[in-house]
Amino acid sequence: MKLFDLPCIAAAVDPAEAAEQIRLGFIAYSQGRVKVPPVQNFVFAPANGDCCVKSAWVEGSDSFTVKISTGFYDNPTRGLPSNDGLMLVLSALTGQPLALLQDEGWLTGLRTALAGQIVARALAPAQVEAIGIFGTGSQARLQLEHLLPVTDCRHVLVWGRHDEALHRYREFAEGLGLRVTTTRHAEEVARQANLIVTTTPSREALLQRQWLRPGSHITAVGADSPGKQELDAQLVAAAEVIVVDSIAQCSLYGEVSHALKAGLIERSRLLELGQLLAGEGQGRRDDRQITLADLTGVAVQDAQIARYAVQACSRV
Repeated sequence: MKLFDLPCIAAAVDPAEAAEQIRLGFIAYSQGRVKVPPVQNFVFAPANGDCCVKSAWVEGSDSFTVKISTGFYDNPTRGLPSNDGLMLVLSALTGQPLALLQDEGWLTGLRTALAGQIVARALAPAQVEAIGIFGTGSQARLQLEHLLPVTDCRHVLVWGRHDEALHRYREFAEGLGLRVTTTRHAEEVARQANLIVTTTPSREALLQRQWLRPGSHITAVGADSPGKQELDAQLVAAAEVIVVDSIAQCSLYGEVSHALKAGLIERSRLLELGQLLAGEGQGRRDDRQITLADLTGVAVQDAQIARYAVQACSRV
């Protein structure tokens, strides 16, 4: 079994190539060509942490992937990153382990951010007035970084709970060449930005329908396990286009699940991202529509990026 550490993985992986593999994975998933067992979720309330175990096999592939991802949200106070994890790639022919990607959660973060990029290419309004980011952690940084190839907009508004974290985020975003506004008022972000990404582990709604500008797009990635919520259910119901990475998964948790449970929407309104990418569904029709993408993270993303990472590292 080959072992690849984070420096090797980060040096070998090209985000554009990884994004293409993830795009193809979404299409395969929505076409029923991916085996995805139920996600295992653990919550460690005393430690303010959680863990998920995801696995997938794309039919025809000679390998499958098992991924462990952790989020312990008090870790920064201990001088540790909030997220960690690893991916194990095994042979789909013999069952033998082929490679252990000791990526420390980096690949999970990247594949989530690239899914946000893919969604923005498909659903963002033609004219982005400002980018809005909810959260100040590593995913908030990755989402912004990988949105830059999608839009010419270079103004970002960032919401966070703590001034120190907002200050660090400002320094990061200014380093990317952006004009930055930081705030602890969520409404300020929603009223000025029309391309919004939410990246927090919140368990209560942060973003309200009445604050949104006409034509806004929201990509929600924080509610990736039961109990989490960043968007008010009324906001979800008000979106004219609702895209999900997995209808089955988002019906159980994620932003869409809250609106479904409240009886505000029907499952028939949901369009899987893979269907949209394959041209099998209607996305944004004009720049007055509110569009929403609920991304809970599907294991096919892990299988695709892990297989690509092994190939990329093996070439180095």
